[in-house]
Amino acid sequence: MLFRFNRILEKLMPVITPTSVVLGVILTAFLARFTYLVPWIFAFMTFSGSLNSNFSDLKRAVFHPKRILICLAILHIIMPLIALGVGHLFFPGDNYTITGIVLAFVIPTGIMSLIWVSIYKGNIALTLSIILLNTMLSPLIITYSLKILVGSAVEIDQWGMMSGLFWMIVVPSLAGMILNQVTKGSVKTTVSPKLAPFTKIGLGVVVAINSAAVAPFLADVSWKLVGIIVTVFLLAFCGYVIGGLVAKYVFHWNYEDVVALTFNSGMRNISAGAVIAITFFAPPVAIPVISCMLIQQLLASFFGHMLHRFAPKETELKAAQTG
Repeated sequence: MLFRFNRILEKLMPVITPTSVVLGVILTAFLARFTYLVPWIFAFMTFSGSLNSNFSDLKRAVFHPKRILICLAILHIIMPLIALGVGHLFFPGDNYTITGIVLAFVIPTGIMSLIWVSIYKGNIALTLSIILLNTMLSPLIITYSLKILVGSAVEIDQWGMMSGLFWMIVVPSLAGMILNQVTKGSVKTTVSPKLAPFTKIGLGVVVAINSAAVAPFLADVSWKLVGIIVTVFLLAFCGYVIGGLVAKYVFHWNYEDVVALTFNSGMRNISAGAVIAITFFAPPVAIPVISCMLIQQLLASFFGHMLHRFAPKETELKAAQTG
């Protein structure tokens, strides 16, 4: 039953996050009081996602880093710099909005990318390695990226943020990996599938609670809010396009690796970004991050469809080469 329920939720992913944002705005008075639960729910989501990884995966990621480093460069160098430039171009002097836009594009890729990669038959091992290494490095990457890019514009609780990310992401990830290692992988087939639907429900809850916390800013529909949503949409779109083009036309990778880099370059652990924004910054910083929630799954669905159309051509090309 849980497996069937999880399959239904997977199909509903493009609408779960936008619906959760709307519910958060509507139910602000009720949900805002539960903000303190968000780090715990997110830690559970991270733990559940890490049950599919072990220390062998981490070792493989460290000793075969080329594809992973390319993805990390797109995620944490190219896209944050583009986001910073676009933020200053369209919102000059608005430090909170610029910080929010940069934050939305310095957070690591998330476990949701694994779901999309598996749906479209991409390289799951590469995706797990990217997620794993990116997750372990996230306290350092996020904290110092923000410090370097926007630290002079807004006050950043550097050590508080790093500590929060450590307990919210790294510790649950290590716990999941240790459990996988101790059970010799059996936890992937016994516990992980049962927790999968609750992880997706947890995502919706986190999005709704965080949306409730910034509801006054979302409810006030203005041209500025529309501009933020359009800007974040275009930046997220660029992330997918850059990942796909780099994999296909710069490095000439196979279809499975193209799928992996496309989703991992475009998707972000946006719920983690929302938690960071709500916990460590003023509420306006969260607006671009919440806006990214509205469109991330829709973009994943669109690019998945495009990759699916590309797959038959790739198969025909392989057959012609081997023939």
